[in-house]
Amino acid sequence: MSRKRLNIHWIDARDPVDSFPPVDSALQNPDGLLAAGGDLQPDRLIAAYQRGIFPWYSTGQPILWWSPDPRAILLPQDMKVTRSLRKSIRKQAFESRIDYDFDAVITACGDPLYRRDGTWITEEMRAAYSKLYQLGFAHSVETWQQDKLVGGLYGVQLGQVFFGESMFSRVPDASKFALKCLCEQLISQGVGMIDCQMATSHLLSLGAQLIPRTEFTQMLEKYAP
Repeated sequence: MSRKRLNIHWIDARDPVDSFPPVDSALQNPDGLLAAGGDLQPDRLIAAYQRGIFPWYSTGQPILWWSPDPRAILLPQDMKVTRSLRKSIRKQAFESRIDYDFDAVITACGDPLYRRDGTWITEEMRAAYSKLYQLGFAHSVETWQQDKLVGGLYGVQLGQVFFGESMFSRVPDASKFALKCLCEQLISQGVGMIDCQMATSHLLSLGAQLIPRTEFTQMLEKYAP
């Protein structure tokens, strides 16, 4: 990030947990930067997600809060599971588990071996989401092979929205299998949307789409009041 001083809203840790500025005041460059400061206590994190805001920052930075425009989402029924992916999944003999080892998943998602550009999953972030897991808001979907954890993802579920945070693979297609299993689970629960936050070519190839932030926040009002 540039050293240029950015004029953004500062949140004091003593401020009310819902003291976020309107998301339409977020910067366009960098896209979606809305506020800084505050803390990662469960009530503040939940208040952020309900407003379409998420934390994302690196070691040495203050907590940075984001709400990009457009927003990447995946409707569970729209995930693209190709014939070649199905074949790969059968060949790998994967097993899916949910919330079996959340700590191992979030640790693997932040492993520098799989993050050449560095990781934003700091110790502070790990502790915060582990607390959300203990409270029943954060969940992991895991891919196991011969009793070894080889892939997975984690995120936060509020109402009928799953807010995806990160995923990892140690063998080909392990994270795709976890996403497929997540989509099947969410469909069975009547969950309407997965928030992918920012688009990547990988997510777009799996069926994610970009929608305007205004549309995204309207969907949140419907699915995660």
